[in-house]
Amino acid sequence: MKAKSAQGFTLVELIVVILLLAIVSMYATSRMFGRDSVAAMVIQEQVISVVRQVQVNRMQSNLPISGASNTNFTLSVLPSCVGSQRACSLRSDARSDWVSSQDGVAFSVNTGSAINFDLLGNPIGSAASGAVITIAAQAQSCQVEINSQGYVFSGGCS
Repeated sequence: MKAKSAQGFTLVELIVVILLLAIVSMYATSRMFGRDSVAAMVIQEQVISVVRQVQVNRMQSNLPISGASNTNFTLSVLPSCVGSQRACSLRSDARSDWVSSQDGVAFSVNTGSAINFDLLGNPIGSAASGAVITIAAQAQSCQVEINSQGYVFSGGCS
C-alpha cells in the first residue's frame, strides 16, 4: 500500500501563519499612524469613561437637585482637565474621576465649563439639550457627546 504524500498545509501551520501576519500587521499599522493620530482617540475613550463615572456617581448620590452642586457630582470641562470639579481641583492620582490633557491636548465644551446631572443621569441647566466635549490634539480633533437623555457616546474625529 502506498503512503499518501502530504499536500498543502496542516491546520496548525495555517493558524500560526495567520497569527504571525496579524501581529506583524498590527505593529506596522501602529508605526504607520504614529502617536499623534492615536492620542485624541485614546483620550476620547478616557473622557467617555470619566463622564460616565461622574454621571453614575450623581445618580447614586440620591441628593436633591439643590445638592447637585456638590463638586463631586458636577462635571467640569477645563482646557487642561475633564472630570468632577473636586477631582480637577485636587488632581490626585488617588481619584479616578478625572483625565488631564497631555502633550498639547486641550478640552472644551459648548455649554460652558460645568455640566450637572439629575438623579436619572440627564444633563440639566445649560446642558439640558445636550453637550459636546471637544478634544483638540496637535493634528486631530475628537468629540464626546452627551445627549439630552444622558447617553454618553463618541462623536466623530477629524
